[in-house]
Amino acid sequence: MKLSLAFSPCPNDCFMFDAMVHGRIDTEGLEFSVTLADIEALNHAAFAGQPDVTKLSFHAYAYCAGMYVLLDAGSALGRNCGPLLISKRPIDREEVESGELGIVIPGKYTTANFLCGLAFPAARNKTEMLFSEIEPALIDGRFDAGVIIHENRFTYQTRGLRKIIDLGEFWESETGAPIPLGGIVIKRSLPDDVKRTMNRVMRRSVEYAFAHRADSLPYVRAHAQEMSEEVMYQHIDLYVNEYSVDLGSDGRRAVEVLFDRARRAGIVPAVQNDLFLRGA
Repeated sequence: MKLSLAFSPCPNDCFMFDAMVHGRIDTEGLEFSVTLADIEALNHAAFAGQPDVTKLSFHAYAYCAGMYVLLDAGSALGRNCGPLLISKRPIDREEVESGELGIVIPGKYTTANFLCGLAFPAARNKTEMLFSEIEPALIDGRFDAGVIIHENRFTYQTRGLRKIIDLGEFWESETGAPIPLGGIVIKRSLPDDVKRTMNRVMRRSVEYAFAHRADSLPYVRAHAQEMSEEVMYQHIDLYVNEYSVDLGSDGRRAVEVLFDRARRAGIVPAVQNDLFLRGA
């Protein structure tokens, strides 16, 4: 069976999916038509129900949980790995809380934007921008502050930018739970055996990546543009961990806490469907 598969070109995704898309593991008869896109583009494609299997932001999952169900494997959760709110000039949290700053975000439906809204409810003067363009926009003085994700957390200081707050640390201090950033979902309309097979293949691909780190390097490097190998592996080590192999009870609880906090804050609608793939 051939499935349409979408994920981002970021190092952590390329690392996890390499073995699957390049035939390094047993895919149990599954074949894939692969699309790579920025996370917010992936979120919108999921809203339209386009890919069979896709990476998306957990924030976005609330808006398409009727069409998709979350795999146990492939998620990006962890500690000390959240998005950062940064600026060029010194800005304290009180100034952000005033709601007067212009903030650039990597997409309305990113978990990064959700966390920013949770930490600073009054900060609503936001502009969406591709994540890789946020640092240059701050350097040019077009915005007061910006929320950065992915590898930018390793490079912002070298460009003269400074941290206002680590939104992941904020989340962890508020909840005690790891921060759920993104997950892999599959269409609910597909047969149950296909969903369970996809979960096994996803887990096998992540396990292979951990066991044969060098094998994925060409694929990761091909999509990493100007990123150094050191930054690529910092990125991978930050976002790919035990939760990427299997959410487990702690990971599932973290996702439930995120959805509960977001619903109570009025950021997302209530979700009626079971969030997780059962019997995987």
